[in-house]
Amino acid sequence: MYVRLFRDENRKMPEDLNPQAITELKIWHCKYRTLEPLKAFINLRTLIIATYPDDNLDLLIPLINLRYLRILHLPKVSDLSPLEHLKELETLSLETLPSWDASSKATEVQSLNPITKLPKLRHLQLFGVRPPDRSLMPLAECPNLTTARFHKYTKTEIKHFFEMTRIVDKANQEADCSNQDPKPPASWGRDIVLKRMKH
Repeated sequence: MYVRLFRDENRKMPEDLNPQAITELKIWHCKYRTLEPLKAFINLRTLIIATYPDDNLDLLIPLINLRYLRILHLPKVSDLSPLEHLKELETLSLETLPSWDASSKATEVQSLNPITKLPKLRHLQLFGVRPPDRSLMPLAECPNLTTARFHKYTKTEIKHFFEMTRIVDKANQEADCSNQDPKPPASWGRDIVLKRMKH
């Protein structure tokens, strides 16, 4: 089942969902104080979030069936280590808001090393999410990474990374990890769209 929560003005996620029946979830610029209830969505295969309100990624740890994860705007997050638990993840995209580009703002994380612990990761996109040394070289240890896109790293660093690895640079091509969200297969059920207004 596919559920989309779109610009919900309420401060809590809806309680009338059936978490274990949902395989794809999109939370798009909602006003929730926390996404802690996501822990119950253990059968998710695709998760797309725009505006991540929490200061850590711990709530993702139970979501061990995730194949696709995209988070746009995670300004409070600095530790990517919870991602290590997502062993089935094939596509990962972590991005800052496009509006941050003009001011060169970025989300600084402690390390990119947790990404290298994802054995099935094939497609990676990091837009404005970077470690203090701004180095991409830890990602050379990703065992099955085939395509990648990067933004707000130096051109020299990006060029060096692709020269040192066999990973395909998708910066100027249509990438598997693109700005377009994947469409759920028809077998996943109907698209349930919840757009609620604050009472």
